[in-house]
Amino acid sequence: MYLSTEKKKEIFKSHGKSDADTGNAEGQIALFSYRISHLTEHLKKNRKDFSTQLSLTKLVGKRRAQLNYLMNKDIERYRAIIKKLELRK
Repeated sequence: MYLSTEKKKEIFKSHGKSDADTGNAEGQIALFSYRISHLTEHLKKNRKDFSTQLSLTKLVGKRRAQLNYLMNKDIERYRAIIKKLELRK
């Protein structure tokens, strides 16, 4: 599988407080971004995989909701995660 437990811990450790802090908004956004990039690469090769396309759309919506939450809660953390992950907007 493309997303192992070690990879998840690494993502949460680099973007959150610790590798066990999975509820942190920054860690969740980073995890969603990693999964989105993986699914995007998959869809470049498999254009007619509509179930993956639906999953990608849902993940983008979840990430957008987390970003909106973070923007309303703490604008500095929002700007930092946008810059760190190099997301648009």
